[in-house]
Amino acid sequence: MGENGKAGKAKTGKERYIKGAVLGEGTFGVVTKAEDTLTQKVVAIKKIRLGNYREGINFTAIREIKLLQELRHPHVIELVDCFPHKRNLNLVFECCESDLEAVIKDKFIPLGTPEIKSYMAMTLQAVAYCHECWVLHRDLKPNNLLIAPDGALKLADFGLARVFGSPNRKWTHQVFARWYRAPELLLGSKTYGPGVDMWAVGCIFAELMLRKPYLPGNSDIDQLGKIYAALGTPTEETWPGHTTLPDYIEFTAQTAPNLRQLFVTAPTEALDLLQALLAFDPSRRLSARDASRHPYFSSNPPATPYQNLPRPSKIFGDDGDTAGGGGGFGGFGDGDGFDRGARPGKKGVRFEDDAGTTGLMPPPEGGTTERRYDRANNNAGLVASDADGTDDKTMKRRKAGETPAPMSTGHGGHGGLGVSGIGLSGMELNSHDRPALSTVDRAYLRKRKLDLDNAFEAASQDIEEPDDPME
Repeated sequence: MGENGKAGKAKTGKERYIKGAVLGEGTFGVVTKAEDTLTQKVVAIKKIRLGNYREGINFTAIREIKLLQELRHPHVIELVDCFPHKRNLNLVFECCESDLEAVIKDKFIPLGTPEIKSYMAMTLQAVAYCHECWVLHRDLKPNNLLIAPDGALKLADFGLARVFGSPNRKWTHQVFARWYRAPELLLGSKTYGPGVDMWAVGCIFAELMLRKPYLPGNSDIDQLGKIYAALGTPTEETWPGHTTLPDYIEFTAQTAPNLRQLFVTAPTEALDLLQALLAFDPSRRLSARDASRHPYFSSNPPATPYQNLPRPSKIFGDDGDTAGGGGGFGGFGDGDGFDRGARPGKKGVRFEDDAGTTGLMPPPEGGTTERRYDRANNNAGLVASDADGTDDKTMKRRKAGETPAPMSTGHGGHGGLGVSGIGLSGMELNSHDRPALSTVDRAYLRKRKLDLDNAFEAASQDIEEPDDPME
């Protein structure tokens, strides 16, 4: 009877899963596809190495576990299980086969108004749910929006997410990948709310319509320049109080161009929604719930049901590629917001932090061989900034354990359609290709008289005056 009871006991921990192909590799460990013997479903197991941490698990993983255990929504990635094994912590997620970035870049996938409406509706539903649960995501971008096998979109990678709601709560402004970072963050604001997520949603909306990044700045100052060129410079009427923000810098006044010149085939309702999401004043941006009720979604043609959406031709783990896959599961491949066309070198995978802000994550065991690819210009070895503007010099300092400056000064190309980060081999970047500070950035830093090391150290520790590490 004892033997029968033991035989009938449900398996737990590592015994519950049958591991399969590797989906992605990154800073903390490996993402692997597996079969859940309890539910007979395919899952993705994210292994977090703890061997390099003397004080226990990294807080990024703790926050992600804490939030995902509480969030349950059809368009938010599900945390199925969490178990330790040896010196590793394993997070088990529902398995997704691709991400929205791969959809945008796949030339064989039609992205008309019905398909864009469907992806935007699912994104807004997920973000609205998070905001109603008082959670800011703070890292919205196409490769953190995963595509499930049934076509549903899933919001993932909650490593930078925080619970908000306390009045005048201060946070670091070094969040989001630069191309999706709201102007108040670029100007140094440390008090913000759901508007920062909504700005990123607006950038994703524009990227879906253009099939290329909308505001691809290659430094923080250049990012502001791209925003002002696309939307005009803000005034006290359009954005009251913006001149008092900590890092305010005056730009030459520009008038807002007609969006129709760039979005030639977009419906009128789509441009109205885009303008409402990309309002300079955060208090005037549409909330996620109001945006989901915008007339754009009720006008013809109707949204395509997600079950009927076309699937990308490349999926995570294809062709033995492990750098681009599994990014949105958090902390792996391009889920960190870096070079989406990079592949691992002979000695390991590249080391980068999230959104180019902390630089404190340890490199993977065994060292790293750097391989780079300019995703925007389809060009190898001629530029030194990655997909979100992290320059090669800063990246090498991070690998050497040095503390980089808070402002990225990469000078990579931008504006092209680019190529998918899945299944592409990178190229070596020579040391003489590394850029120096531009004259604009140098003058700005001299004017601000920033102590870069101290400023970065404070930002990277995410003190948030004060910040409960369990929040």
